[in-house]
Amino acid sequence: MAGTAYKTYKGRGIVLHALKYGDSSLIVHLLTDVRGRQSFMVQGVGRGKGGKLALFQPMFALEFEGMESSRTELHRFREVRRGMSLPPFDVRRSTIALFMAEVLYRLVKESEPNEPLFEFAWGSIAALDTMQEGISNFHLWFLVHLSRLLGYFPGNEYREGAWFDAREGLYTERKPHHTHVLPPTQARLLHDFVDCDVRYLAEIPLHRSERVAFLEALLMYYGYHLDAIQAVQSVRVLKEVF
Repeated sequence: MAGTAYKTYKGRGIVLHALKYGDSSLIVHLLTDVRGRQSFMVQGVGRGKGGKLALFQPMFALEFEGMESSRTELHRFREVRRGMSLPPFDVRRSTIALFMAEVLYRLVKESEPNEPLFEFAWGSIAALDTMQEGISNFHLWFLVHLSRLLGYFPGNEYREGAWFDAREGLYTERKPHHTHVLPPTQARLLHDFVDCDVRYLAEIPLHRSERVAFLEALLMYYGYHLDAIQAVQSVRVLKEVF
């Protein structure tokens, strides 16, 4: 840092990914409220109990004072502390958090502030942290509502018995002449998740096989528009847990 001029700024951030760098450093990718997606160099992690490493878990919410320089793309922390975190030792929540973080890491690349997207992600952490029922449906709700912020939300009103055309993003009375389509049962589920407040996810009753099938349908929908969704590795773990 010697000889380098840094500008400081304050913000909130959500951990998307952390990569070990050398023996005791990390490169941490955050979604921030003030600068969009940014990468930080963090030195001296993992030294002793309660070290910095504990802060940089997937979807951990942070409050920080950052430092940027025109000489490097990597920002640094002047101060960083936990904003909120998911309950420890909870396999369901930590699995969903890993999936959410990886989806955002793969799909969100812009280094400009996007307040609606950030507040949705921040609010999703808070919701997952506090909810007691419906956790098994949370990742489906997250994908459905994230699509609104990425520009792929259903573009018309649902009608009973409709199919969903994933290419056009529209409900349709007739089956489209291609394979990127959700059948009526899954189109109805899409509508239900669109209308469902996160507090009432337990009111959408799904068996494990139905949950997996709908997840596959959503990934197909995303995949038609965004190839990067195919790189999300945590889907396999998600299917095992839910």
